Amino acid sequence: MCGIVGYAGDRACEKILVTGLKNLEYRGYDSAGIAVFEGDKIKTVKAKGEIDKGLVPRLDAEGPLRALAGIGHTRWATHGEPSDINAHPIGNARITIVHNGIIENYRKIKEFLISKGYSFESQTDTETVAKLLDYNYNGDPIETIAMTAAQLEGAYSLGIIFREHKNKIFAVRKESPLVVGKGRGEMFIASDITAILEYTNQYFLPEAGEIAEIDKNGVTFYDIHKNVIEKELQTAEWDKTAAQKGGYEHFMLKEIHEQPVALKNTLSPRIDEQGIPSFDECGLTDEMLRSYKNIYVVGCGSAMHAGMVGKYVIEEMARTPVIVDIASEFRYRNPLITKDDLMIVISQSGETADTLAALKYGNEIGADTLAAVNVAGSHIDREAKMSMKTLAGPEISVCSTKAYMVQCAFMYMFALRLSYARGKIDLAKCREYTDKLLHIPDLIQICIDRKAQYQRVASKLMNASSLLYIGRGLDYALSMEGSLKLKEISYIHSESYAGGELKHGTISLIDEDMPVIAVATQTRLFPKTAANVEEVKSRGAKVIVVCRDSAVVHDEITDYIIRLPETDDILMPLVAAVPLQMLAYYTALDRQCSIDKPRNLAKSVTVE
Repeated sequence: MCGIVGYAGDRACEKILVTGLKNLEYRGYDSAGIAVFEGDKIKTVKAKGEIDKGLVPRLDAEGPLRALAGIGHTRWATHGEPSDINAHPIGNARITIVHNGIIENYRKIKEFLISKGYSFESQTDTETVAKLLDYNYNGDPIETIAMTAAQLEGAYSLGIIFREHKNKIFAVRKESPLVVGKGRGEMFIASDITAILEYTNQYFLPEAGEIAEIDKNGVTFYDIHKNVIEKELQTAEWDKTAAQKGGYEHFMLKEIHEQPVALKNTLSPRIDEQGIPSFDECGLTDEMLRSYKNIYVVGCGSAMHAGMVGKYVIEEMARTPVIVDIASEFRYRNPLITKDDLMIVISQSGETADTLAALKYGNEIGADTLAAVNVAGSHIDREAKMSMKTLAGPEISVCSTKAYMVQCAFMYMFALRLSYARGKIDLAKCREYTDKLLHIPDLIQICIDRKAQYQRVASKLMNASSLLYIGRGLDYALSMEGSLKLKEISYIHSESYAGGELKHGTISLIDEDMPVIAVATQTRLFPKTAANVEEVKSRGAKVIVVCRDSAVVHDEITDYIIRLPETDDILMPLVAAVPLQMLAYYTALDRQCSIDKPRNLAKSVTVE
């Protein structure tokens, strides 16, 4: 959602702050701004719209700001419309803040502050925090922040500057992400490490309620009682090139091409001396796997779709019940999870608010919890009882591709180990499937190299106003992800349905203006899906069939065919995901859409 950066050092900070904000654009935003120390005052410059079209021209008009410390922000509106007045930083002459998150009790605080004579200009909850800090200010920033944080309800991270404490930055967080970066004679704050990789890969991770006091010489951390605490310095494995396009037109295209390597990086280190997947690194034993009554898989968006693929694979191979839930629904439906169950949570960022809340619920119930996250040290990574990192590297495009791929790979590894631990497959069969899984990166590369077939089909979809994906079994699980990819970045309305559900209402939508993409990779189910294809074709639909190289598809029932290299049915979702990603990409490209930063979307959804 919103993005925060901050800098304290010996360099003029304007360019550093703007660069950091640009590195956070993938989180989604509608306005941006910075606040810096200028003489004995705080100077704030902010604007609605894109950084290069709004904030940068205003900064140019101001002339060079030679400040050595400041804070910056990209805003994704939650309270109040996108506007200059609602943009961050927000504050007054002596205290200015940037804020990521939602303050749940801001109305109550606002009423209190109005009764004390404060007036409000913006529609944001952030202005309430800024004025509460001002009301509580007693000359001691740490005490003021601790007092204010105790009055706030919700998830938030704050970057704060006080006019009386020149060239210092203060920060505090509760659930919303924040890192404190350490450079050579300079310090940073940021919503995530990718914002500052250009300058440093070393950082601290403040825990909830901890307060950071930062200047160019370093950082001091305090607990809520003002006691100094020690923190361990972390080192990010990513380098700055991982967060750059590297010659590709878009991050999404780059990340699609990175999938073979991401998959190898995630799989290879987790294969044990027997040649099968191992979960030793997170402490998940075969004895534990045999003990669970049910398995719950929880996620949002693409992560939930990876869980759906996992459900089909686990139930087929391990014959174990799997319940897949949307995280925001799981929390509120009084789920039947118990201490005898395993809960798997999936999140690229490790900060997804609804997934984090669901995880905490699972922990409170006493269930074992296992996280699959792409960001080491993230909130979900630390909160889960067990955690395994999906080693995709930073994913910058809002539209998930390689992160989804390695999440699916995680679910396959889990399914294989569970099946072996429960005696549903023997060592030889488990090793056979593992070998085939390790071969998938080569098949993905073949799919990537077949871009001409995706470009040809995309050119026929670009003018569609609505589109339907159908599939059965694992193909249905995959079609859900394909549909999401298309609607996310091309802005074409798209839905996914199980093929057998067409006759129960959805077929009424079919006409010559409704393209249908049929995912048909499952050999056993192919005749059934082919029958569904005939049903929609006979009603005028333009039909695209996604199938194996060996599949026999008659010309009269399809308009276009996307062919895939061969592997076992159960592994086909890993292969077939790539054409659906590429199809969405080239359709969005033909429609001249904002591919890496789709409208209204944020990469990391850190508010509920």
